Amino acid sequence: MSTNTSNGNGLQLGRFIATVLIAVVIWLLPVPTGVEPKAWHLLAIFVATIFGLILRPLPMGAVVLTGMIATSLTGTLKVGDALSGFSNPTVWLIFVAFLFARAFAKTGLGKRIAFLFIRAFGHKTLGLGYALAASDLVLSPGIPSGTARSGGILFPITRSLVSAFGSEPGPTASKIGRFLMISTFQAHAITAAIFMTSMAGNPLLAELSKKSCGVEITWGSWAAAGIVPGIIALLVMVYLIYRMDRPEITETPEAREMAVDALAKMGPMTRDEWVVFGTFVLALLLWLTGSLTNIDATTVALFGLALMIFCGTITWQDVLEEHSGWETLVWFGGIVGMASMLAKLGFFKWFATYVSAHVTGLPWVPALIILALVYTYTGYFFASLTAHIVAMFVPFLTVAVAVGAPPLLAALILAFSSSLCVGLTHYGSGPNVIYFGAGYCSLSRWWVMGFIVTTVNCIVFLLVGSIYWKMIGLF
Repeated sequence: MSTNTSNGNGLQLGRFIATVLIAVVIWLLPVPTGVEPKAWHLLAIFVATIFGLILRPLPMGAVVLTGMIATSLTGTLKVGDALSGFSNPTVWLIFVAFLFARAFAKTGLGKRIAFLFIRAFGHKTLGLGYALAASDLVLSPGIPSGTARSGGILFPITRSLVSAFGSEPGPTASKIGRFLMISTFQAHAITAAIFMTSMAGNPLLAELSKKSCGVEITWGSWAAAGIVPGIIALLVMVYLIYRMDRPEITETPEAREMAVDALAKMGPMTRDEWVVFGTFVLALLLWLTGSLTNIDATTVALFGLALMIFCGTITWQDVLEEHSGWETLVWFGGIVGMASMLAKLGFFKWFATYVSAHVTGLPWVPALIILALVYTYTGYFFASLTAHIVAMFVPFLTVAVAVGAPPLLAALILAFSSSLCVGLTHYGSGPNVIYFGAGYCSLSRWWVMGFIVTTVNCIVFLLVGSIYWKMIGLF
């Protein structure tokens, strides 16, 4: 036992040293012309922190806290800037999503909804995957917050659904849980691209397109361009994940009968179930009407949490015991802070200019493809879709138009890429953090599948999309 412990400690120490060496090597490299030294040093710490999250020399929260401390001790950031991510509303919306899921589980409402889903779609596991993806698609035009839509609404249902099949984090994750968690999360990356109102940053994209290049994108033109490649991508994505990570439970012929019996045994909804259900519906309505009421999605979620605590549905002790939520808040808040400061220090503006200089002179078709792909994969450096848009969109669109790409086509391709990139990592947006935090998938598997699925999504949008866009006269 002592030998195993010693080997384990040695492995952890080796991983920690490797993480530190990554930071040191990048730090000591010559600072590129046009980059502030502080931005380059922050990049070194940021990249090392990401590798630390992969290598896991320490728990995830501890890795990010170490990175934050390094930014302050080296004078790269002031302590207030290092901690700035914890004031981000999305970080707290994610935390509350974990508590919504806890309320669903504690009261039994999640299990009831799961059995209703199983009764309707439970003959095949693949059918459940498509049903959840279709639910996201239907909700997406009316709920621009992906964290509210996928994390606040679909995650509790998915979590309850996999539990009903006896699939929990750990040895039973492969029964059905990992497939449904990953496919439901990846659906968000696609649905966010289809409509102007399905992602909070999409209206900003339309505004930036108009101001920078005079490109007018309406809700209708966006939806017309996005709906066909988006639906095809959804169909391909669910099946692709099903084939790559085939669940142990594939055929569930007895599932409907099981669900009917379970619902009969549960009887009518309890008082606590009604409280959670009412809070859930109220939150859904407020999220749907957010553009009219101007009530922020995080405010809605916090109000819902307070309402459930007031009604005694969940207790303050439940809040304190939500360990996954608190750890997620710590590591994601730190990542958001570092990524935001990289943008403020001008690193991403320099990078966009650097890439642009290397495609000038190419024919517009290959130039646009290169720009779209580079734009997509820079998602590895961002913990916010809006931050990605603000830092990268205008320079890339300006260059695409300058090399001769049709302005509307270039704007829409980059706009779609602004959402598709979210599937790459476990920190790219709110839903990433929530679904990964559920514990059904290892980090290495998450990143590998994220890269493959994102690449296939890009191929579908660029290949199938270009044929369809030519047919509807977009270029």
